[in-house]
Order: sequence, then C-alpha cells, then structure tokens
Amino acid sequence: MITTLIVLFFIGYLAIALEHPLKVDKTATALMLGMLLWIIYALGAEYIVPLIEPDAFKAYLDSHPSLTGASLHRQALGYVTDVRLVESLGDVTQTLFFLIGAMTIVELVDIHGGFTVITSRITTRDKLRLLWVICAVTFVFSAVLDNMTTTIVMVLLLRKIIEDQHERWLYAGMIVIAANTGGAWSPIGDVTTIMLWVKGNVTAPALIERVLLPSVVAMIVPLLIISRSLKGTIPTFEHPVEDQTHGMSGAERLTIFCLGVGGLLFVPVFKSITHLPPFVGMLFVLGALWLYTEIFYNGKRIERRKQHRLPQVIARIDMPSILFFLGILLAVAVLEATGVLAATASWLDEEVHNVYIINVLLGIMSSIFDNVPLVAGVMGMYPLEDAAAVGYAANFVQDGIFWEFLSYCAGVGGSLLIIGSAAGVIAMGLEKINFGWYLKYFTLPALVGYLAGAGVYILEIML
Repeated sequence: MITTLIVLFFIGYLAIALEHPLKVDKTATALMLGMLLWIIYALGAEYIVPLIEPDAFKAYLDSHPSLTGASLHRQALGYVTDVRLVESLGDVTQTLFFLIGAMTIVELVDIHGGFTVITSRITTRDKLRLLWVICAVTFVFSAVLDNMTTTIVMVLLLRKIIEDQHERWLYAGMIVIAANTGGAWSPIGDVTTIMLWVKGNVTAPALIERVLLPSVVAMIVPLLIISRSLKGTIPTFEHPVEDQTHGMSGAERLTIFCLGVGGLLFVPVFKSITHLPPFVGMLFVLGALWLYTEIFYNGKRIERRKQHRLPQVIARIDMPSILFFLGILLAVAVLEATGVLAATASWLDEEVHNVYIINVLLGIMSSIFDNVPLVAGVMGMYPLEDAAAVGYAANFVQDGIFWEFLSYCAGVGGSLLIIGSAAGVIAMGLEKINFGWYLKYFTLPALVGYLAGAGVYILEIML
C-alpha cells in the first residue's frame, strides 16, 4: 500500500514537472494526486495506521470509547479522518488563507494603478543603467509582492521601453533571476518562504539577516556577466498610448500603493507583536483595505462599471494556483502521515549527513521540479527540533541552518532553468522565450550566482 502511494506521488510529480510538454495543467494533476493519495490512505488505514503510528492510534482509541467494538478498519479510518485529515487541513489552510489575502491585496493595488507610482519613474535610455535599475526594482518588489506579479509588472514595463524582442529577452532573463533572488530572503517574498515562516521553521528577522546578502550576491554575479552584453542607448519607438492612471489621480494611486505595500510589510510586525499565525495579520490588513476602498468609492461619484471594489478584485486572483497548492500540500501530508518522508530523511542523514550538500542539491532539483512540493516534502521529512537540540539535530531548530539555507536554495535554484520557477514560466509565456535560448545565455550565469550566494551563506555561518 505504501509502495503504491510512493509510485503514484512520483508519477504525479513528473506530470507536474512536464506540464507544458503534456499540455495538462498542473493544478488538475495536483488536485487529482492529492485526493487519490488520501483515498488510498483511507482504504488501507487498517494496515498503515497501527504499523506507522501505534502509540498515537492507541491514544485515539482510548479517547473514543465508542469505537471499542468497531472493526479495525473503522477504528483506523476514524483516526485518519478525525486526526490526520483535520491536522493536515489546519496546516494547509493557514498557508492558503495567507496567499489568498496577499494575492488579493496585490491585485487591489494593481487594478488601481498603484505600481505605476514606481514604474513611471523608470525613464533612462542607457541600456546598462536600465538593466541595473530594473533588477534593483524587481529585487525589492519581489520581496514584498509575489514573484509572478513582479515579473508581469516588469515585463510589461519592458514592452513600453524596448521594441526589439530578442533584446528584451536579456532584460527578461535578468528579471527572472532578480525576482527569485528577491523572494528568497523575505518571509513573504515567495511561496516557499511563506510556508517556512507560517509553520514557524524560520522567523522574519533571522531570515532577512542571514539570507539577504547571499541573495544579493546571487543576483549581482549574473548581472555583472550579462552587463557585458549591453552597450549604448535604447532607440525610442512609438508604442500604443495606454491609460496608466486606471481612472485614479496621482495622489489616489500613491495612497493605495502605500496602504497595500505598507500592509504587506506590516504582517511580520503583526506576528511578532501578537504571536498569532501570519494569516490572521494578512486577513486583518485585507479587511482594513476593503473598508478603505468601500469608504473611498462611497464618497466618489464614479460609474459603477468603473469602480474596482474588492468583490471584483477577488475574482481576478489566481485561483488555479491556490488549488494547486491545496492539492500538492495534501498529497505531501499523506506521505508524512505514512512515514515515507521520515524514512527518506533517515536515509539522507545516514548517506549524506551534510545540510549544505543536501540543500544545494535540492536547489538544483528545484530548477527541474516545482519548488512548492519540493519544500513541502522536505518540511515533512524533517520535524522542527526543540531549541535545546544539540549536534546534527541543532540544524533543524527554528532559524536553524537547514531551514534558512533551504529558503535560499529552493528560491534561487529555480533560476537555473526558465521552467524552474513561476517567474520564469511567466516570462517565458509573455515574451515567448525559448527554453534553449535561456539555457544557453542564462543557466551558467545563474548557476555561478547560485553557488556564489551559497558560498556567502556558508561563510557567514563559519564566521
């Protein structure tokens, strides 16, 4: 039964990785995989639960005397549905509610033209200066916003500045690297860092302190390499005039930008003050913005069809991504419940026994496989150790070396291939970038930057 679970998971994982060649949306695969694994787990509960979790199963039966005379299958199924499924949903929904709140806030700012407060100020025509400015803005944006939104905003900006598509590809490739490196050091900058932060594996201050410099190095190194290919100035060209105001005045766009981005930055502060889960702070900020926009539109005489109230904005968020995370996280939860991940962790500890090597390899793997299930699986493999842990186990305490380095490697490693990250896939779709072209021009610079940043992190720990 457990072998069946493992085989199905790898088939599903492979289908997710080969989403584009197979032409099957990864969300469909993830949902099917997650539900199928839970069905198999439930059907085989009487064989799996007593073997894998005998103590927890006994404690469950002791607290449910009504099951005393029931069959073993009924007892084990009760444990799966009442304990394992409920616990897994509790963990998963924290991440999903956080993402829904964050994505809605970003969409709210975007639909009101808030991001033009920054992008409208990028006017330089010098190719080299433009590259550095765009990478710097992308790096900062992706630490606060999600990588996909940041990439979309910056690539659309490129289209207004650079006419030649192949020249835009050089900038777009660096946007992918800057977005991934920018998201790796922020607790809200990438789905994987959000997962680690929400679960308590890392804290915001420690993550920023340890991973910021390696992330900067991982961006600067390929930036220096690509900069050698850009000289001169960008010729002006006539592009379609677009309404950049979104029906809002400059002061109104600035206000919504400050409220939205300021609210996102407030979430880690909220958690440190209240010690409540991060999704509570995110939904609190969303509620405050919702209230503000309701009052704003009630006080303005704007046609209903031109209003951007929050119910309209929610319809714009990327629900397929939310469902993808739901499916894959529930699938990983089954592997954790059945002891598969614990056995894998034990094998790595015995055969490799080096958190640096393990993470560097995981980072390279994240350029091939989706980093969300990769990190979710790793988190299930290794339990969060008590602060008093010593020796090798000390790497897995809160803010331990393993978790911080995992945040860096999983985030930055996705830049090695164009299909290795959400930012890369978005850029590939918007600009029709060839897989082979990115492999030729950006994989090596991204790899050098990735290893250089990893070296900086290890040096930080040694010093």
